[in-house]
Amino acid sequence: MAGSSVACYRCGAVVNFTPPLSRAATCESCHAYLRCCRNCRFYDPGAPQQCREPQAEPVRDKEAGNYCDFFEPLSQHAGGERDRAVEAKRKLEDLFRKCQDP
Repeated sequence: MAGSSVACYRCGAVVNFTPPLSRAATCESCHAYLRCCRNCRFYDPGAPQQCREPQAEPVRDKEAGNYCDFFEPLSQHAGGERDRAVEAKRKLEDLFRKCQDP
């Protein structure tokens, strides 16, 4: 099976692995869990339960290793895109909040 890579949500280091990614896998640089909500492409701080996958079971600790069946590693380029999207959403919400203030 071909190798894959995941970008660590905490430090941004790119870690290569052979699928499937183990629940116990950690980043070589900062030792954060790699198979966790924060490293999944479905993670979204603005979504219900912070997950865009409606069938996923709720996970309390988004930074702990887990066994979610819907886990898909965040690509090494998606982290920055997600950060920009979250920042854009925050700015838009702030703008609407200002428009609603008397």
